[in-house]
Amino acid sequence: MKAMGLRSIACRRFRVTTQSKHAFPIAANRLGRRFQVEAPNRVWVSDITYIRLQQGWVYLAVCIDLFSRQIVGWALSRYLDHGLVLKALERARQHRKPDRGLMIHSDQGVQYACTGFRHYLSRYRFAQSMSRKANYWDNAVAESFFRSLKTELIHHYAWHGYADVHTALFEYIELFYNRERTHSTLGYLSPVHFELQARQKAA
Repeated sequence: MKAMGLRSIACRRFRVTTQSKHAFPIAANRLGRRFQVEAPNRVWVSDITYIRLQQGWVYLAVCIDLFSRQIVGWALSRYLDHGLVLKALERARQHRKPDRGLMIHSDQGVQYACTGFRHYLSRYRFAQSMSRKANYWDNAVAESFFRSLKTELIHHYAWHGYADVHTALFEYIELFYNRERTHSTLGYLSPVHFELQARQKAA
């Protein structure tokens, strides 16, 4: 690698960014690290990550279907509030049209615990689940996605502005991650092809 002028992209140490110091109610951990799900739209996990720009930060929220590991909804914002996660979740709901009873699992961040988010879940009869406080492994699938995203895309560039990041995220998530990137947990299929194969087997 030295002779060819190559170097690896080292993963940065995990840093807790959840704002869990708040007075809102905390939901029970209904998921309990059961990350293998038998059908789509039964359990979605959600989380937020930070992306540094040359001046300031932007924030990415995602919703992931545990059945296929597909990113079913995502949103980017300059503001770290519950509107960010609601936008990602609403995009996922409109796209997937899940039945009532869908479980939404997240950490204990204020964006997920606040009244506005809980009212949204109640409106559509979704069940809420939360990781234990500061427990990385309770939402390991979402954390794993962010690790891949940052290693494969984010850490390769100095991002100038919101539009640059948004375009790159669209291409990574919608065109590469969901449709092309294979997963060992899916028998080395992409999320989209895994769901397609499952529908064909059920037909």
